[in-house]
Amino acid sequence: MNLRDFLAWAEREGLLITVSRSVDPNLEMARILHALDGRPVLFTNPDRPGWQVAGGVCSRREHFARALNTDLAGIVPRLIEALQHPVPPTRVEPAPCQEVVHYEPDLGMLPILKHLVGDGGPYVTAGVAVIRDPEYGRNASFHRLMQIGARTFTARIVEGRGTDTAWRKAVAAQRDLEVAICLGAPLHVLLAAAMSPAPGVDELAIAQALAPTPLARCLTVDLEVPAECEVVLEGRITRRLADEGPFIDLTETWDIVRPQPVVEIDCITHRRSPIYHALLPGGLEHKLLMGLPREPTLFQAVSEVADCRLVHITPGGMHWLHAVVQIVKHGADDGRRAVEAAFRGHGSLKHVVVVDEDIDPFDPNQVEWAIATRFQADRDLWVFPDQPSSSLDPSAKLVPGQKARSAKMGLDATIPWHDAGGRPLTAEERSGFRRVGYEPIDVADYLERRDG
Repeated sequence: MNLRDFLAWAEREGLLITVSRSVDPNLEMARILHALDGRPVLFTNPDRPGWQVAGGVCSRREHFARALNTDLAGIVPRLIEALQHPVPPTRVEPAPCQEVVHYEPDLGMLPILKHLVGDGGPYVTAGVAVIRDPEYGRNASFHRLMQIGARTFTARIVEGRGTDTAWRKAVAAQRDLEVAICLGAPLHVLLAAAMSPAPGVDELAIAQALAPTPLARCLTVDLEVPAECEVVLEGRITRRLADEGPFIDLTETWDIVRPQPVVEIDCITHRRSPIYHALLPGGLEHKLLMGLPREPTLFQAVSEVADCRLVHITPGGMHWLHAVVQIVKHGADDGRRAVEAAFRGHGSLKHVVVVDEDIDPFDPNQVEWAIATRFQADRDLWVFPDQPSSSLDPSAKLVPGQKARSAKMGLDATIPWHDAGGRPLTAEERSGFRRVGYEPIDVADYLERRDG
């Protein structure tokens, strides 16, 4: 489902909010997106002639379910299948993303948002960067881009990941790294680019396994991009560095200013009447697009040691730092093993709660009930000090250029298999921990009818 297909579906379903009055991308548009967070929004007059701006595209799981032609429960299995069995994409010509070509580009023509007064500059936030590593091949991933000139950005490139590895090889060879930045990509491409497969696994092949993803050859760099993107910025990640930031990040706190690589844009291509995708930093779209693609690897890791049924990287943890894992226990130590595996499955995870199959991981009240009735801190709490963690956690130990470090905590909120004295509990005794339920009835049969 490309961006235009999604917006047409959202309009048919009565979900799309259209803003037709003139809106300035400098500060004003972000405030509207924040006020409407969770709803798809289309700005038809964004103070840039010929452009439209879409936001809230990835702000609900239902949007991804529609894009993948499945239901909510089917999203993670679809992602796991695509991760395990990627499919090489085909190439098409001509491509929709190259209907209009600018060989003398000016980024000022794009409705790039400045979100907050304290931002370092206008930011591209939904750009999927496609690069090629000489050893591992093609890589597609997200990088925020702070505009610093008519043709230049500074790009936040996280240390140790695919783009950083390829860029450092290019620097060592004293050359720039070619890049194509895709804006307004189809939803399934956004999901695939947000995943972290093993080195050498092509994210665009994962996208093809999710839905047809024809590729187009770029005009000025030796790369291929999804043909149904709205905009492609072709250029180079140079060896020059410049400050990037400040910027509001996933945790809705300011990220630090760092020296980051400068990206130079040599060519811009786009569809006729292009639609710019504005992803609100710190908003629901940002959080869900970050966290949802980590659920498959989390599920797989826990499944190696326990009977895992569901995982949920939760909104309270910004869809990044907290998770709930649902298992069916077959042994007393399954909860502990699930805790340890969860941290292997998502390296940025900070806190995880493991629950039984009768607890809905998507219902925070049920999860808290399980902690209240099944968890003892001196028996079921696992603390792992000084672990590699996420730079998005402002409370972590943050040293520029180094991996963040934090203490991590796991709570085994499953039904205990031993009592406080260590005696094994029988199956009947364990069943006493389950919530007692009432039989359902139709209350309408008991309410007084008032006719006329």
